[in-house]
Amino acid sequence: MAARVARPRRLGPARRQVGDRFAGRLFRVYIPVAIFTFVTLFPFYWMAITSIKSNSELLDHTKNPLFVLQPNLQNYADLFFKTNFIHWTINSALVAIASTSISLLCSILAGYSLARLRYRGANAIGWGVFVTYLVPPTLLFLPMAFVIAQLHLFNNYLSLILTYPTFLIPFCTWLLMGYFRGIPRELEEAALVDGASRVQAMVRVVIPLALPGILSAGMFAFTLSWGEFLYALVFMNDTVVKTVPVGVVNELIKGDEFFWGELMAAALLGSIPVALLYSFFVDYFVAGMTAGAVKG
Repeated sequence: MAARVARPRRLGPARRQVGDRFAGRLFRVYIPVAIFTFVTLFPFYWMAITSIKSNSELLDHTKNPLFVLQPNLQNYADLFFKTNFIHWTINSALVAIASTSISLLCSILAGYSLARLRYRGANAIGWGVFVTYLVPPTLLFLPMAFVIAQLHLFNNYLSLILTYPTFLIPFCTWLLMGYFRGIPRELEEAALVDGASRVQAMVRVVIPLALPGILSAGMFAFTLSWGEFLYALVFMNDTVVKTVPVGVVNELIKGDEFFWGELMAAALLGSIPVALLYSFFVDYFVAGMTAGAVKG
């Protein structure tokens, strides 16, 4: 018998459908995600390579700026041993943690009151909180400076710890009001029927269910406190008590001379605490959202 000639197989409808599906996902998912990742991470890459370049390589425009030929850590050594960067970092951490804690405590109580309790003027107060959040801090630093001067708190951490909640509390309160309103009232009423007080129902029922919102408000408040510049510039004049944003700008920019290596090293190190905060709490945030959806 003559050998049969093998015929090329044709792609079936299933294979064509899989190929079309992959092409659709490529243009709808993978390429946009790749572009977003590149745009997001490129500034950190630029700060990293600039911070390990020598001054001669940094100012040599004939070389490719995207690569480092002779990496060194001299900029980091100058930043740690020739400036007060460690003190600035400690100051920023203390101010951010204290102001965030105060803001969260006040925001939880205010958000719960406006969202769960019925009393006259609650709606007007809620809108007042929202309008207060819209007022930019640049309009308030002059009266704030007058108050701080009257209290003799210049070059004192309390000047920042007391002023930062003025713009953190309205933001956190407005954010938490939405989370508190999304929790069914029947759960809280069941706790009250079982003999719990209003405070016990809030602490044991409402706050655990609103934990994703509380974590979100805390992360945003910490980020705003860590990177705040205007109040720290006005209230802190001594080099030792400055925060990272103000200390880096004042000490590493001398007139028209920019110490780019130290600036990029400080910017990279200054972004690490916020990045660690988000990376540490993102699992708790997603777990809380999933648990809340399952319970709902």
